[in-house]
Amino acid sequence: MDMTTTRGLHQGPGGPLPGSGRASFGQATSSAMSMRWSALHDAAGAVAMLAGMGAEPMTAQLRGFPARIRDIGGWRRELAERGIEDLSAIMEPGLAALLAVHARGGDARAAGLALWEEFVRARDGLLALLPSESATARVL
Repeated sequence: MDMTTTRGLHQGPGGPLPGSGRASFGQATSSAMSMRWSALHDAAGAVAMLAGMGAEPMTAQLRGFPARIRDIGGWRRELAERGIEDLSAIMEPGLAALLAVHARGGDARAAGLALWEEFVRARDGLLALLPSESATARVL
């Protein structure tokens, strides 16, 4: 019996799978970024409604941002991760305050519009981290 294989898998020094025994957070981090990105847009939709606007549709460009920035990696990914955390830190208490005003029967439209505009500016800044399609094509 060959002791280097287990059910057809090569037994490496860390276990039955290559790299086992070592933590790899690349995909999990990307998934977490996708979830935070999606949650930010859900919160922004609620802010838009409290501001008296319709919710913005989730375009393919918006939906694909976390995967594209993950593929690019490097400083752009790091900056995007920090930017998403910062934007979350703005949106969470802002939405809570808007909901509190709304729950008391107050008019949250002006404050909602201000928070919405802040969200859009910050989000557009994050999207600008992606190189243009033409720049990407020149590199390839």
